[in-house]
Amino acid sequence: MDRSNGSPSGREEGESGKTKYYVLMEELKSDIIAGRLRPGDKLPSENELSASRHVSRHTVRKALSILAQEGFIEAEHGRGTFVSRKNGRGKSSSLSFGGMDYRGSGNIAVITTYLSDYIFPRLIQGIDSVLTAEGYSIILKNTGNSRVKESRCLEEILEKDIDGLIVEPSKSEILCANMALYEKLDFYQIPYVFIQGYYAQMKNKPHILMDDCMGGYLVTNYLIELGHRRILGIFKADDSQGRERHKGYVKALFEAGYPYDPDMVIWFHTEDRAVKPAKVLELMLESGAAMDGIVCYNDQIALEVLKALQKKKIRVPEDISVTGYDNSFIAENGAVKLTTIAHPQEKLGAMAAELLLEKIKGVPDEESRVERILKPELIVRESCMERRKGE
Repeated sequence: MDRSNGSPSGREEGESGKTKYYVLMEELKSDIIAGRLRPGDKLPSENELSASRHVSRHTVRKALSILAQEGFIEAEHGRGTFVSRKNGRGKSSSLSFGGMDYRGSGNIAVITTYLSDYIFPRLIQGIDSVLTAEGYSIILKNTGNSRVKESRCLEEILEKDIDGLIVEPSKSEILCANMALYEKLDFYQIPYVFIQGYYAQMKNKPHILMDDCMGGYLVTNYLIELGHRRILGIFKADDSQGRERHKGYVKALFEAGYPYDPDMVIWFHTEDRAVKPAKVLELMLESGAAMDGIVCYNDQIALEVLKALQKKKIRVPEDISVTGYDNSFIAENGAVKLTTIAHPQEKLGAMAAELLLEKIKGVPDEESRVERILKPELIVRESCMERRKGE
């Protein structure tokens, strides 16, 4: 039987190739997010939607079911279907900015990939110093750089009464898996600011970043200026910082006239970061790969590289120079003091908080006083050594 000629298949398709219920769902969601349908507004009945959109009632039911599952609408028995009102949004407190009063909950959510180690305590301290001065309380969450955990964190904060969100995206080099949840934030008009990366689909959203391309360039160029010729790069594949630092590494090699060798780059992911960089380096050394310098994704990776080199009885910096990134406590307190890139953790956190406050107040981008890109600074210590020509 040819189901394409009017027989019911359950998959009514429009000209775009998408099912009609999905097209209708997207259109209604767009109206909600854009504010054409506001919280508390009553939707047309199934019969009315069926007639006005020229689709079956079955199609309308499927579209409404998806919107209800995603929290955009809710049905009230005997009354109809309404655009959702977010739980708790009615609570308010009075806050003051520059002599003007703004009403809100007084709560800001902060989601980072980690909380208690590395650069994150100082980053959060920078956020807290600005927000507490303005009378806000902070709700802290962390994802462990997991997109599944990011989803849970977003779902949890959407159930709370918050005025804004600062979020470090999880695996920002991969397309966002939680667009529906970010669309809910837009729907509820909750402003949010990305830090240390953003998703490709959301590049126009407010964000505060380090110029990581320039940082990768600075450490690589420093080694080149010291006479290094065979420079290994170790970079993280699943976040945008790794991509940008690699881009800077490539740029420095290109400007110096050195060929880019993909075999001289080790890529790792969040799940194998504790093992892969050092293990692959050991295998390369055992196979006789020649190198005189190593550019590491961050100070944590540099520390593992130092351990691997020590195991092979290779001296740093006498035999191989090593650079880190972030200027963390690791860089200053290890057996070999690391040449690295300064990461102004507190400043970045404070800038993100200041930008979010502007968004809460409705300050347009053209009137913003917050810098969006932080410039890196090279910190020279003991882990690099000049190479004589011909070495």
